[in-house]
Amino acid sequence: MPARNILVINCGSSSIKFALVNEAREAFILSGLAERLGTAEAVLHWQGDAGQDSRPLPGGDHRAALALLLPLVQEAAGGTLHGIGHRVVHGGEQFTAARRLEPEVIAAIRAIAPLAPLHNPASLHGIEAALSLHPQLPQVAVFDTAFHQSLPEHAYRYAVPDSLYRQHGVRRYGFHGTSHRYVSQRAAQMSELAVGASSWLSAHLGNGCSTCAIVAGQSRDTSMGLTPLEGLMMGTRSGDVDPNLHGHLARTLGWSLERIDQLLNKESGLLGLSGLSNDMRSLEQARAQGHAGATLAIEVFCYRLAKSLAAMSCALPRLDGLIFTGGIGENSPLIRSKTVAHLKLFNLALDETANAACIRGATGAIHGPGSPRVLVVPTNEERQIALDTLALLNP
Repeated sequence: MPARNILVINCGSSSIKFALVNEAREAFILSGLAERLGTAEAVLHWQGDAGQDSRPLPGGDHRAALALLLPLVQEAAGGTLHGIGHRVVHGGEQFTAARRLEPEVIAAIRAIAPLAPLHNPASLHGIEAALSLHPQLPQVAVFDTAFHQSLPEHAYRYAVPDSLYRQHGVRRYGFHGTSHRYVSQRAAQMSELAVGASSWLSAHLGNGCSTCAIVAGQSRDTSMGLTPLEGLMMGTRSGDVDPNLHGHLARTLGWSLERIDQLLNKESGLLGLSGLSNDMRSLEQARAQGHAGATLAIEVFCYRLAKSLAAMSCALPRLDGLIFTGGIGENSPLIRSKTVAHLKLFNLALDETANAACIRGATGAIHGPGSPRVLVVPTNEERQIALDTLALLNP
C-alpha cells in the first residue's frame, strides 16, 4: 500500500498552523502558518519542496484560509490526501484517545469549551471549516489531555470539596500530552528498551512548559493541572503561586479577576521576572552581559524545573532516563546543565561536550559516565497527531 498523507491542523483564535505529513517521510511535505485571520493583514505562509511562498488573505477567516490551503495541500500530496488530524487542547474526562470527528464528538468538544475557553472554540472553528470544505475526508481529533487520562485519582484530584469535581470537573487534566507521549516512545527506541517496560521523566520546555512521569508508556503524573497555568515557570505564565495570591491582590490593590488572570498568564514567568523578555535566547544573551533580571529568571526557571522533576519521580518505580524536549529543552545547553546540577540525589551528570552539541534539532544522549540516561529528543507533535489519525483510518 502506498504511504499515506495526513494534513495536521492546529488552530488558534486568529491562526492556523499546519503540516502535511507522509507516513514514510521524516520531513514534512508542506508546512506553514495562516496568521492574523479576521484582519486586513491576514496572510498565509507556507514552505515545501518547491520553496517558500506567501499569499495575502485580507479579512479572511479560518474557512477562507483553509479554502486557499487545501488545494495547495492536495497538489503537494500528489492529489491524494487520506485524512485530516486536528489538535484539540482539551478533551476533559470524555476522551482518553483520538476520536473520529462525528457529531457527538464535536458536541462534546463544544461542551468542554469552558475548561479551555481560549483553545477549544478555536479548534472548533478549524474543525467546522475543514468539514464543510471536505466532508468526504476522514477527520480526527487528537487531544492534548488524552495521554494524561491514565493518571491515578490520587494524582489528578485537588484537595477541594468533592462537589467541585463531581459537578464541575475541577481536577488536574495536564497538557502537552502528545509531546510527552512522542518523546518517551522515541527515548525508549533510542535506548533499546520496550516502551511497556520503561520509566521516564520528561521536560517539555518552550513558551509553555510542563514535566511528566511516564511509566510503561502511560502518564502517571504531570505538572500542569486544570489549566496550563499550573506547574512550571514559563515564558509569560507564572506557574505555581500561592493560591491566595488572587485574594491578596484583590484586597490590597483592588484588582479584578480578569486583571489578575492577565498578570499570571501574560505578564509573569520569564518576562515578568526578568523585566526583559519571554524568549530564553534573549535572556541567555543578556545574562552573558551581566543583566541581573535575566540571570535571576534563568536561575528560578532551572531550580523550579528541577523541583518539579524531583516531585514527578514519586510516580516512577525506577528512573530509566530524563528527557529534554521543546524549543528550550532541545536548544539550551545552559538550561539543561543548570537543571541537572540541582538533581544531585539522582546521580545525574552531563557530558558537557555532548550537551553543547545537542542544539538545532539534534537528538542524542548527553549524560556522562555512570550517570542515568539524559536524552535530548526533539518533539514532533504533528507527526504524532498524524500517526494517531492514521490509526483510526481504514487500512
